[in-house]
Amino acid sequence: MSVEIGIDAETRKKVADGLTRYLADTYVLYMRTHGYHWNVEGPRFHSLHTMFEEQYRDLWASLDELAERIRSLGFYAPGNGKELAAAATLAEADNDRPDAAGMIRSLLAGTEALVSYSRELIELAGEAGDRGTEDLITARMQTLEKSAWMLRASL
Repeated sequence: MSVEIGIDAETRKKVADGLTRYLADTYVLYMRTHGYHWNVEGPRFHSLHTMFEEQYRDLWASLDELAERIRSLGFYAPGNGKELAAAATLAEADNDRPDAAGMIRSLLAGTEALVSYSRELIELAGEAGDRGTEDLITARMQTLEKSAWMLRASL
């Protein structure tokens, strides 16, 4: 088990708990994005279908990085839907099949919420001296900000 050197167990636990929430919210956003990819319709079908695919693939890949960071801090990552649901703060989409504009608005709201939480988690990691988590979440935030920009430009 790898642990961040120089960070006490209580502080690592706070960061790991923050990462667990981040992982769970990322999973909720991943599921929403993937579902919209499957179900988008209308005149912008192809462009939205493609954009949603790019975004859900990125979200999916980030899940492994986030879980592995939790493990590197010495804690277990959530391993089932029940644990993920308990840790998530992002709600499931109100409507699984809104029109295309509704899908974009829903994804934008979820993405912006995750960007906002990114800033909180970066601050927590920085205060803890956890540069690894700080760097990971900064990179995630930059990717999410780009996704939000693309979603806003699509409205």
